[in-house]
Amino acid sequence: MGTSASSPSPARADSSRRPDVSEATIGATFSWPTRVYWEDTDAGGVVYHAQYLAFMERARTEWMRAHGYGQELLRREHDLVFAVRAMQIDFLKPARLDDALEVEVELTECRRASAVFAQTIRRGDEVLLTAQVRVAALDAAGFRPRGIPSPLLDELKSLERPR
Repeated sequence: MGTSASSPSPARADSSRRPDVSEATIGATFSWPTRVYWEDTDAGGVVYHAQYLAFMERARTEWMRAHGYGQELLRREHDLVFAVRAMQIDFLKPARLDDALEVEVELTECRRASAVFAQTIRRGDEVLLTAQVRVAALDAAGFRPRGIPSPLLDELKSLERPR
């Protein structure tokens, strides 16, 4: 997913080329490309486990942006931020230095003040990680729970893909 016919290999496509956010694909499953850099790895060139959280956060942020709701717009115009409330993660295989990855996002449930995302990180056809992430809606000023504004809630509900 996310590689073209001209790419030599989905796992290690042209290592000199940095994936661009504009390459993310929107559909039933949103897919955001990223690459593993030295800063993402331990001394052995394997992705440090906490770095997967950053990859998933960026993909959820780009999923929201692709639907017209960037983080700054939500904060400024709706006094709304989302914070991770809970995560369940299965680390299946390691990612390594210079791997080209696809970080997938699906909204599986949306409630008045929270949302649940299913996320997968792939290297080509290999699934490296699966996760379920629950985010809470908070007011940006005081970080207290609040409802998602109706127009956004309606749009999010329309994007749900229950599993």
